[in-house]
Amino acid sequence: MPARINPSVLAADFVNMERDLGTIASADLVHVDVMDNHFVPNLTFGPQMVGRIHDVSPIPLDVHLMITDPERWAPGYAELGAYSVTFHAEAATDPVGLARRLRAIGARAGIALKPGTPADDYLELLSEFDQVLVMTVEPGFGGQSFMPETMPKLRQLREAVTARGLDIWLQVDGGITEETIVTAAEAGADTFVAGSSVFRADDPARQISLLRDTATLHL
Repeated sequence: MPARINPSVLAADFVNMERDLGTIASADLVHVDVMDNHFVPNLTFGPQMVGRIHDVSPIPLDVHLMITDPERWAPGYAELGAYSVTFHAEAATDPVGLARRLRAIGARAGIALKPGTPADDYLELLSEFDQVLVMTVEPGFGGQSFMPETMPKLRQLREAVTARGLDIWLQVDGGITEETIVTAAEAGADTFVAGSSVFRADDPARQISLLRDTATLHL
C-alpha cells in the first residue's frame, strides 16, 4: 500500500478553510487538530467547527484530540462523522474502553504518544487500536522541527505490530518534510501528517504526491 498523507488544517487559512480544503482533495485524510488550551497551551477547534469542516471537506476527517478528559469528548467527534478519532494516552484514564466506544460508533480509534511517553505500556494493547500516533514534536503548535529521537519508539511499535500480524496504521505528526518523511518511513511509519509543507507549497496537490511517493519508496 502507498503511504498515506494527511495534511493538517492547522496550517490552512482559517478564514478560507473550504477553499484550502479543496486544494488537498488528493490527500488520504484531512488531519484536524483539536486543542483545548489545557492539555496543550493552545486553542483551536471545537465540535461545531469540526462538524463544519466535515460538511465541506472533500476527504474524510482524521481528528487528533489534544484535550483533557477525552472520555467525555471523543465520542462526540466520532458521532460527527470523523473517520478516525485519536486521543492522547497521557490524558485518557481508560484508553481501551474509550477505543471500544469509538469503534462501536463507527470511527477508527487511535492513541497518541507525546515524544517523552514510552510505548512499553501499550504494546500488549495494540489490538484495541486502529492507529498509533507517534508525536515527532511536542503537541500544541504547528511549524516545529522534527525530533529524530522519537524514531526508536516508532521502530519498537513497528516491530510489535509486525510480530503480531496486526493491521494498525503508524502515524507521525510534526515537522514532516520531503527529508524527514524518509526518516520516519524507514523507522516504520506509514501515515504522515504534514501541515506547513503542504499548505504553504505553491501546488499543494503536487506536494502531496511528492510526499506520498517519497515515503512509499522507503516503507
